Amino acid sequence: MSEARPSVIIYTDGACDPNPGIGGWAAIMIHPTTGAKTEMSGGEKESTNNRMELTAVIEALTRLKEPHDVTLITDSEYVKNAFTQKWLDGWQKKGWKTASRQPVKNQDLWQKLLVLTAPHLIHWKWVRGHAFDALNNRCDELAVAARRKIANI
Repeated sequence: MSEARPSVIIYTDGACDPNPGIGGWAAIMIHPTTGAKTEMSGGEKESTNNRMELTAVIEALTRLKEPHDVTLITDSEYVKNAFTQKWLDGWQKKGWKTASRQPVKNQDLWQKLLVLTAPHLIHWKWVRGHAFDALNNRCDELAVAARRKIANI
């Protein structure tokens, strides 16, 4: 019988103002068995909100050095639905084209994310942004702070 995977809870968020413009991303990782919590954030001078949402997930998953059972909580339906609604499968089958035959935006990040998600069992959960989820709100604060740091405001 195989060993159980360690579990982790990851909250992610991205921020961009204006959009496109200066962007920030953030993630919070919680290891339920130890209670350890890690916050991370960063940003880019030129980005979009969707790129920052994707970057937050990429940065968090990059820090996992072995396969995990991941609960990934995001306020981005764009990110969650690409996996849960099988958009990624369709885009790949169509040569990275959308249903309207347009190139998929952020293909570079989606390809990184496909590699990073592969070893993990990921449970995607969506929460309403700027609502009543304290950790989602904390991610938003971190992402906005990262964006402001780059903008020098």
